[in-house]
Amino acid sequence: MSTSTPAVADLSPDELRAFAERAGAELEGAHPAEILAWAGRTFGTDLVVASSMGDEVLVDLAAKAVPGVEVIFLDTGYHFAETLGTRDYYAEFTDIRLRTVLPLRTVAEQDAEHGPRPHERDPNLCCALRKVEPLERGLAPYTAWVTGMRREDAPTRTDITVVGWDARRSKVKLNPLAAWTQDDLEAYVAEHHVVLNPLRQIGYTSIGCAPCTRATAPGEDPRAGRWSGTSKTECGLHT
Repeated sequence: MSTSTPAVADLSPDELRAFAERAGAELEGAHPAEILAWAGRTFGTDLVVASSMGDEVLVDLAAKAVPGVEVIFLDTGYHFAETLGTRDYYAEFTDIRLRTVLPLRTVAEQDAEHGPRPHERDPNLCCALRKVEPLERGLAPYTAWVTGMRREDAPTRTDITVVGWDARRSKVKLNPLAAWTQDDLEAYVAEHHVVLNPLRQIGYTSIGCAPCTRATAPGEDPRAGRWSGTSKTECGLHT
């Protein structure tokens, strides 16, 4: 950034929001690695990356730009085995500190309370219990968090900034990949030999929980396989 970085721990929420918005304007157009490195210098151990292990490029970039960065993974109990394997690979072979966050109830306990297969009857409730609430707990200790969201992912994401303010949680929110296209991602994967979730090889372009995710056909919207056949488009983590 062109201005000196204040001690963020000393900033009030309003000051931190203004700082984040200024950083977003100044870092727009910067390479994601530069944005992540800046975040590492600025927030130190108060920075965390949230990954579903369907955003492998983000984890690869973060491990290199901010060695030892903390990464939280929400284990919903419904993940594909391939996703859990991808998590284990990055935890063991890259320079991150991975922390798995679990829902308050197991799948069996949730079924006993709300009935079986709530993801079919009330997917919003299921996401709230198994994703949103765990994320709130997982993010609580940190000042800033990083996501893999991109503007071209969905119409609901076209206005995201590379650094901004999460008003819901009063935290700085970074989307370093915001401006990258699918071509940019693929070029980075090829150049850096990024290990991908094996589901990519069989047509999964956006990867969530197994019961609510399918492979997409050529030409389909990349997120068409999420909650297919319903009006749901987001899990609630970013709203």
